[in-house]
Amino acid sequence: MSLPSSARIREVGPRDGFQNEPEVIATDDKVRLVDLLGATGVQRLEVTSFVRADVIPQLADGAAVLERMRVPDAVDVTVLIPNERGFDNALAHRERFGEINCFLSASESHNKANVNRTIEESLVGLERVIGRAVGEGLRAEAVVSVAFGCPYEGHVPPERVFAIAQRLVAAGASEIGFGDTTGMANPVQVREFFGQARSALGDDVELTAHFHNTRGQGLANVYAALEAGCASFESSFGELGGCPVPAGATGNIATEDLVSMLHEMGIATGIDLEALLVAARAARDVLGRPLGSHTLVAGPVDWRDAR
Repeated sequence: MSLPSSARIREVGPRDGFQNEPEVIATDDKVRLVDLLGATGVQRLEVTSFVRADVIPQLADGAAVLERMRVPDAVDVTVLIPNERGFDNALAHRERFGEINCFLSASESHNKANVNRTIEESLVGLERVIGRAVGEGLRAEAVVSVAFGCPYEGHVPPERVFAIAQRLVAAGASEIGFGDTTGMANPVQVREFFGQARSALGDDVELTAHFHNTRGQGLANVYAALEAGCASFESSFGELGGCPVPAGATGNIATEDLVSMLHEMGIATGIDLEALLVAARAARDVLGRPLGSHTLVAGPVDWRDAR
């Protein structure tokens, strides 16, 4: 089975990573890290989320970060929108981003724990948000969390995941992300899943994989997704991130590990790995602790000419 010649990566660390840190990162540091990421050649960058400050205080300065960042025009800036109130707040900064991301879970238990809504309640709200976003000329992505397994319910039927995704596409989403939110997926499952997803959603929808490295299988799952024709991924520099429920769910796959692997396989990303490592080192210094990224520790592969 042939692999894609290139892959699209959305860096989600400034949102998914920062919101899961126990401390609130200073706005100046956030802006500096976002600007460093923007200089790496990354195609898509999720900068923040318009959520209530009392719910996620780590992102209370999201609007300020958006306004102060200086990323190249070629970077597609994404913001996470949890609901219509968040969308209303985001519209005040419409010129600073071109994509929205929204989410819900594929299991009732996880959706209730995460956003205190049923799946149907979340779907109805997100259908309105997506419709409004498309009407504003924004590109819409929707992520279906715990698509590969739920820590509360175990197996999640793929048919349920695809039915949710079909409603989101009908509402106007041009990209569907599938989240392995607590790291339960395995490569065989992933390969089969993305083949089924393409059949269920058609060729016009961009399929994106969002893997967590909770059990160390993140990059193996990336390879399986590539084999199934998926060429779009979300990742976080330094392996920052995670899921607030349940406890013990660790970070997203590290963007630098993902880029290193793809480049070694001959798959282009457009990202400068050395520049990405500069950003990851800066994040490590800001947080004052070691990060989970392997490439940050070991460095890029050094193919020296032994002749």
